[in-house]
Amino acid sequence: MCVSCLRNKVDISEGIPKQVTIHFCRQCERYLQPPGTWLQCALESRELLTLCLKKLKASMAKVRLIDAGFLWTEPHSKRIKMKLTIQKEVMNGAILQQVFVVEFVIQPQMCEDCHRVEAKDFWKAVVQVRQKTVHKKTFYYLEQLILKHKLHQNTVRIKEIHEGIDFYYASKQHAQKMVDFLQCTVPCRSKASQRLISHDVHSNTYNYKSTFSMEIVPVCKDNVVCLSPRLAQSLGNMGQVCVCIRVTSSIHMIDPNTLQIAEVDGNTFWRHPFSSLCSPRQLEEFMVMDIDIIRDQKLGAGAGLTSNKIGDLGLGFDFANANINDEFLNKMNPHHVPDVVLIKKSYDRMKRVKNRVWKLRELDRERDATDTDDERQYTEFLEDLEEDEMLRKNVNIFRDASKIPVESETDDDGAPRISLAEMMEDLSLSDSTGGAGADMMTD
Repeated sequence: MCVSCLRNKVDISEGIPKQVTIHFCRQCERYLQPPGTWLQCALESRELLTLCLKKLKASMAKVRLIDAGFLWTEPHSKRIKMKLTIQKEVMNGAILQQVFVVEFVIQPQMCEDCHRVEAKDFWKAVVQVRQKTVHKKTFYYLEQLILKHKLHQNTVRIKEIHEGIDFYYASKQHAQKMVDFLQCTVPCRSKASQRLISHDVHSNTYNYKSTFSMEIVPVCKDNVVCLSPRLAQSLGNMGQVCVCIRVTSSIHMIDPNTLQIAEVDGNTFWRHPFSSLCSPRQLEEFMVMDIDIIRDQKLGAGAGLTSNKIGDLGLGFDFANANINDEFLNKMNPHHVPDVVLIKKSYDRMKRVKNRVWKLRELDRERDATDTDDERQYTEFLEDLEEDEMLRKNVNIFRDASKIPVESETDDDGAPRISLAEMMEDLSLSDSTGGAGADMMTD
């Protein structure tokens, strides 16, 4: 028999399936490699080619593989086509070569890891972040840092509770990474514990659930505090009554009498703790009728930087009519306690909200129904970002496409604004691929 007739009579691809099923997890975008391994493979990648060939390995034992490559298919077709070139020796030592196409049908199947995530009750470690204060400004700032550094991607579940938020993880390593991040970004202290869930006596393996308790210092921006005499002396002989102007990796404070600025890190705070004297709800509006300029003011030994800001309409705490019970304040000389401590300038909030052309992203978390107080606190945090350039350097700010931007750094009444140069475009999948493209990618 000649070669042409031999090729027509003999099919060397017989026994090799022309359609094969492979399983794909939509949640984590991984392919199943039997019996139980899930692999991350990009379309038309070498890893995916290897995975598909392993599905045909048993049926190709009697032939020789010469070449294999992908054929283009629509990304949303749930089909992968591969062109194979094989050789096989037939009668009288003749070697036939044949090219054929195998179609791989993608079937959705959720992997075990994603099953546990969807169950909402599987976790190996939890990071409990707490702050014993009435205001959530520090948590709002911390939320933006977590979003910027993408530390929320490995969480199984995020739950907001009273005085804090819980982060659940499927591995202890991811939880430890969050703990290290918190210790570098906010002044806090941590405590770790673990609970034995199961124990295999044959393999001597233990299954634990770990808990990391993180306590953030109970001081927020715009809080008035009273330092201990020892701590005030160590900070350059500044006054005991101070205002917290910022909370980042340390507590930034200012003396309202001398405008002296100092920082207190977490370790120093826990050695010399102090608490807030007044809550933000006690802020009252004061009109500055007159000012006396103090020239050549003498600062104490070791004094640091000073501030030079002043305003005409401000919010402050009325010490003269407030009922305050504080250990250090009660021991101070009454002549050294001010009647009023001004915190910041006051602006028309309705105008600021109307002229705000930017927004922030938020963590996808479980929470109770938000009340009006939470909305007020979040609005105050947005105002803090507008007023404090140092604070918003660590925050990703996105332009609100629903509002028309105006290039100005202040409002008509002098309220600060965030410039367009500091805003990022809030891109989504539909912006880059079009509506049809977004449907195709999520199909």
